[in-house]
Amino acid sequence: MEKFIWAFIVGGGICVIGQILMDVFRLTPAHTMCTLVVAGAVLGGLGLYDPLVKFAGAGASVPISSFGNSLLKGAILESQQNGIIGALTGIFEITSSGISAAIVFGFLASLIFKSKG
Repeated sequence: MEKFIWAFIVGGGICVIGQILMDVFRLTPAHTMCTLVVAGAVLGGLGLYDPLVKFAGAGASVPISSFGNSLLKGAILESQQNGIIGALTGIFEITSSGISAAIVFGFLASLIFKSKG
């Protein structure tokens, strides 16, 4: 039960940071999303994001900041094995299943539901 509470607090905290970026700093949603992705990559590079995921579970692995951490992790892993070209291919290899799932489920949803616009 305690794990659920921490997941809610950490995930909610990440969302609050995003909302503050939009409300206080007047960033657009696209700028906010990019900022959170870069923040996740920086925290991952400093070795701070993986402990956060271990502590908060889905509260840290579901938000967009986790995507930045995954991109960096894939780039580092592949660059160690294949050099500089691995840094480019690694970001696609580690994140491709999530992106593919989003495209497939988005398409399926568009077949089931009608848009209002």
